[in-house]
Amino acid sequence: MAKTLRLILGDQLNSQHSWFQEKSSAVTYVLMECRSETDYTKHHTQKVLGFFAAMRAFEQGLAEQGHQTIYLKLNDENNEQSIAANVSRLIKEHQFDRFEYLLPDEWRLDQALNELCKKLSIPTSACDTEHFYTERLELKEMFHDRKQLVMEYFYRNMRKKHDVLMDNGEPLTGQWNYDASNRKKLPKDWKVEKPFLFSHDLSSIEDELKASGVETFGKVAASAFIWPINRAESIELLQHFLDVCFRYFGDFQDAMSQREWSLYHARISFSMNLKMISPKEVVDAAIEHWRANQEEVDFSQLEGFVRQIIGWREFMRGVYWWKMPDFAEMNFFEHNQPLPKWYWTGDTKMACMRHAIQGSLDHAYAHHIQRLMLTGNFALLAGCDPDEVDAWYLGIYIDAIEWVEITNTRGMSQYADGGIVGTKPYVSGASYVHKMGDHCSNCHYDHKKKTGEGACPLNSLYWHFHVRHRDKLGNNPRISMMYRTWDKMDAEKRKAYLDQAEEYLSKVDYI
Repeated sequence: MAKTLRLILGDQLNSQHSWFQEKSSAVTYVLMECRSETDYTKHHTQKVLGFFAAMRAFEQGLAEQGHQTIYLKLNDENNEQSIAANVSRLIKEHQFDRFEYLLPDEWRLDQALNELCKKLSIPTSACDTEHFYTERLELKEMFHDRKQLVMEYFYRNMRKKHDVLMDNGEPLTGQWNYDASNRKKLPKDWKVEKPFLFSHDLSSIEDELKASGVETFGKVAASAFIWPINRAESIELLQHFLDVCFRYFGDFQDAMSQREWSLYHARISFSMNLKMISPKEVVDAAIEHWRANQEEVDFSQLEGFVRQIIGWREFMRGVYWWKMPDFAEMNFFEHNQPLPKWYWTGDTKMACMRHAIQGSLDHAYAHHIQRLMLTGNFALLAGCDPDEVDAWYLGIYIDAIEWVEITNTRGMSQYADGGIVGTKPYVSGASYVHKMGDHCSNCHYDHKKKTGEGACPLNSLYWHFHVRHRDKLGNNPRISMMYRTWDKMDAEKRKAYLDQAEEYLSKVDYI
């Protein structure tokens, strides 16, 4: 009987995949922990622990169901520490007659597996992961004859194609997008729900990481690991979001607060990006919950949530497969400054940045507005090298896999793609942070002060950014008003802004 080896990567833990519908003694599934994956960037400890724990739980589940499995732990003596080398050895040792794998979601791994298959002397094939709504190049096919990628156009087409929140070809309520309703600040005395956390003892995996010499960063309580590591827990976390947080999610999805680190966000991106749950079942569950609880959950909450999943998430994946590998080299502004040292410690006098970074170090998580309008905003204003920004985001967040990280970071956040993902750079001064958050009240800096002692660095850096890139941004109609405002200022005021920004940039590691 011909023997087949099937490879499952760490972000391909889809127990609902058609592969697993039948059991065969001739088919063996392999999962592996490799230094090639722990070391291609420096990861948060929680990220590595979460991946390994989920992978081990997945393999155990397959074995209990009667599938043939091989699992290579990081410190196994026969572990070649690369996926290609391990696959080649296993094929030779076990005399497999065929090799199959699920299509990777990273360009790096896609290339590596393509090269591996060219070298193998046995038949090979690749299969879809059966996770996403879209095919890899569906976005490219949709926009091939259009000048500008527009997420809203893509999102509406997704709604129509998959009949999500539609009524006879029209949006269910007559309105496509409720984004304007999703920009509320948490009221001052509002009590935020505590996050729903798990508690796994992953001390043994942490010991293995230390013994192997894998370099990680960030904090972890390995004996009480807080993230879901299997499908059942992922569904439990989703249900908690729907029961407790959903009714407020849309209103406060852009809010920032020091009161809690997760607010009303679902925190299911780790589960989804490892494919323990699918976007379709998340969307379907949200819609079902809304239909049964319309008095509690306004439609705007539902639409905002659905838009994040079938809109932005699928859109970013489409951009990734269309524009890679060139996308990873884009640097529209030619930024080349290193990230401030406090991105790795949170040791800054800026309260908003301190809270966002320390929270990221503590939990390997920050919600999307913290990532875009705090850490991303400052890195862009300060002219940080997008390579360094990418590496930081890819490493620090538990849900960060390159296809979703780089498009959000180099594209949406840093505008290093020159406008492929977004139509303008997302930058702000202190006014936005104060409007949407509660950090400014106990900050070392004064958000109202533009220049001088104690002025919030964001205010002068905002104008410095626009001035130094006027040649690239001056004709952008979405920000032309900023330049008109600048031109109306008197020369002394403009000089004060620029001098203040230069002072802050000269000591950026210590502000």
